[in-house]
Amino acid sequence: MASISTEPNGRKRIQFVDSNGERKAIRLGDVSMKQAEAFKVKLESLIGARITGGNVSDEVSRWLSDLPDDVHAKLSGVGLVDTRTGTTLGAWLEGYMSSRTDAKLSTLIAMGQAKGDLLKFLGPSRTLASITPGDGDDFCRWLLGERKLSPNTARRRCGRGKQFFRAAVRKRLIQSNPFTDLKSRVQGNPEKAYFLSRADSQKILDACPDIEWRLLFALSRFGGLRCPSEHLLLTWADVDWSRSRLTVHSPKTEHHEGKASRTIPIFPELLPHLREAFEQADAGATHLITRYRDARQNLRTHFTRIIRRAGLEPWPKLFHNLRATRQTELAETFPIQAVCEWIGNSVAVAKGHYLQVTEAHYELAIKATDDRAVQNPAHSSEAPFKLVHNAAQSASETPRICMKLTTVTNAESPGISGGFRTIPNVAESRHWPQSDSNRHALAGKGF
Repeated sequence: MASISTEPNGRKRIQFVDSNGERKAIRLGDVSMKQAEAFKVKLESLIGARITGGNVSDEVSRWLSDLPDDVHAKLSGVGLVDTRTGTTLGAWLEGYMSSRTDAKLSTLIAMGQAKGDLLKFLGPSRTLASITPGDGDDFCRWLLGERKLSPNTARRRCGRGKQFFRAAVRKRLIQSNPFTDLKSRVQGNPEKAYFLSRADSQKILDACPDIEWRLLFALSRFGGLRCPSEHLLLTWADVDWSRSRLTVHSPKTEHHEGKASRTIPIFPELLPHLREAFEQADAGATHLITRYRDARQNLRTHFTRIIRRAGLEPWPKLFHNLRATRQTELAETFPIQAVCEWIGNSVAVAKGHYLQVTEAHYELAIKATDDRAVQNPAHSSEAPFKLVHNAAQSASETPRICMKLTTVTNAESPGISGGFRTIPNVAESRHWPQSDSNRHALAGKGF
């Protein structure tokens, strides 16, 4: 019923006679003979069904549904199948959202926001196959321009769009993802970083209306928890009083293996608020936070009022910057791997989105420099330290100075445990040059 021919350029073509006796051909392009033979078998089934008026097998039906649009169009062009109606963006997004019964409410909300923007910009009747990478570029510019979204919010919306079209590719509704090249990774924004000092933290604690709000704040500021998702899951069974540990359940990271929960120390700043909440808890109470569990309550709005009641102005990213403040503090004292384990993020995320350079760091650096200049005037910026040694000395005898680290405390910044300044320790040096010229040179440099 059908035959395969090879054109001079090596491309394959299948010829056949349809039910009206007309000779027709379908060009397959640069495919192997084995692929052409497999296509020919399916094609003959379609020809037979057209001649007899019967139905094709389930296997052929599945094969047809999986064909790319361009190949399907070749079959419809020779009258073997009906023209495929392109799936519209509106229908696809509606179906995809309905199928995501596994997604959390917060995820569905984020998807819904991206869906609304896509439908508004591209239109619900636009077919998936007609959407191009250029449309993706225009969509991103529209989010930043007309929609006036922040760069990170726009990136998140583009990331959701990329997710929608990737699922359509896997369903073989389209051949490629038009949003593949769009940037969707959220970047840190130093302009929105804010470090909440211990003094201002105490003002906020004093302005909190009750123990539960003090605990909410303390868990964020001194425990580094994500608010409200991690706060509301805490139960009294998660508090290990004997070992001073607190188990934190994390909905945001639970889809990563081994990241459904983490254990943090009950830090000294957090302990009194936990004890007070425990003493005032009703008999049989399960959760640490009971009064503010209603999803309709906007904790951000309440927190803004508390901040203003404390005589302060609300800062950007209210709860995120509480976590960032705590991680910055802890990183001054503990190894970064331990800090990231307690906060629940990675070192890369911590460096890009959490760790901050604070005013205390500048003050500490200036104080350390001033102290060194006072102790050794020759070490001031006007006279940088240069090691002078006997020119006749061989390279193998070049002096090697062992450095000694001494802690510099900063009593004015209790959140910062201390810094370091480097002082050459002459007594501990090895292979120290013993020539008179070197002794005079070092003496002239304050040693």
